[in-house]
This record gives sequence, C-alpha cells and structure tokens, in this order.
Amino acid sequence: MSNAEPMDAREVNTFLGDEGTGVLALAKDDESYAIPVSYGYDREDGTFYLRLAFHDESRKREYIGPSRTVSLVVSEETDEGWRSVIARGRLRETGEAAIDSSIVEAIRRINIPFFTVFDRPARELDFELFRLAPEDLTGHKQT
Repeated sequence: MSNAEPMDAREVNTFLGDEGTGVLALAKDDESYAIPVSYGYDREDGTFYLRLAFHDESRKREYIGPSRTVSLVVSEETDEGWRSVIARGRLRETGEAAIDSSIVEAIRRINIPFFTVFDRPARELDFELFRLAPEDLTGHKQT
C-alpha cells in the first residue's frame, strides 16, 4: 500500500505547467457546484486564469462572487502514481476595466486550452476571464 506525501513548491509549479484542466468547486450557502474547467497557470506569480462560459440560465453566476471562496482541483494518475493540487481562493473577474499591465503580461505568458464540455454551441455562450490568486496552494503525490 502506498502513502501520500506533500509536494514542494517546485513540484507543484512543474505539475501545474502553463496550462491544464481541473475541477472548479463552488459553494453557496449549503449547496455545492463543481464544473470541469481549463486553466492557464502563470508560474511567475502562481496565479491561475480561467475562461468560463455563461448563458442565460447558467448556474455558475449564482455561485461566483468576490466574497466566496472556491477550490480548483488538478489531478493526474500516471504509471508512477497519482498527484493532485488544490488551490483555494477567490475568483476575480478580469474584464477590460480590471486588467492592468501585470495581468496583460501574465496572460501573454500562458495559454488556456479551449476545453469544450458545453451543452450548447459556443456561439451561444459568453466567455469571461477570471483570475485565481490562491490563498492556499497544496499538493500531494503518491509515494
């Protein structure tokens, strides 16, 4: 039987890469909501960027707010074993008014994969960019 051990900061940065996919867990009152997402990760400042899709009946809007904590879970299983990272913090919308020069530079350094798990054509969706600067970032791996 194998055990889990913490990953150090270098291992976490390497594992997260510049881009990837994960599960974004949201909560409101006593309800939870989790969705698959793609992300871009800026290794220089440890910030995630997520492109989220919305439509008129989208439930995500009910769960996203600047005062709500979210969790982004990224995991992988390989022949060597599993690894996972959990980032906890608040999502900040990075609309045009909120984008400063540091965010523009970070966006140039990353690539957010276009992850399509939508129940309608992309042309019917509004895409918005969000930033997650984790307040807590932990990683574990199988040993």
